[in-house]
Amino acid sequence: MYSKEELKQLKVEFWESFAAFCEVQPYLRNWKKIWTLYNTKVKGVELKFDATRQGAYVILEVNHKKEDDWLEMFEKLTWYKEVLEKDFPEGLIWDICYVRETGNQVARIYTAKEGIDIHRREHWGEFFIFMATQMYLLERNFLSIADYIKE
Repeated sequence: MYSKEELKQLKVEFWESFAAFCEVQPYLRNWKKIWTLYNTKVKGVELKFDATRQGAYVILEVNHKKEDDWLEMFEKLTWYKEVLEKDFPEGLIWDICYVRETGNQVARIYTAKEGIDIHRREHWGEFFIFMATQMYLLERNFLSIADYIKE
């Protein structure tokens, strides 16, 4: 078990190591900024990474404050499901009612690699490869439709 401070330090090391990993990936070299994440330019839509004891997650999240708005945006995204899933032979997971740890409800479209644990440094390579390649694909697909779904 890690203390609270050790866990905080472990997460800092993880994300710093992930950033260093991304900087040397050939397929990311020509990108102006490595990841779009919160700067999608589509209100209430963000791209996110999550690394937990259960696995790695690459997420497109719809988190409008008003439920009607996030349901409408999720519906717009479903119109482009084929485009979003283009490079994902297994498809993506579409969760219209995901509840965060904070209790907030959002909609998520994501891919996951389960069975790896952020607490195990020997799993970090698997996290990094999965998260970098999957976010590259998800972001590229999302950006190809972003102008069509803006409000």
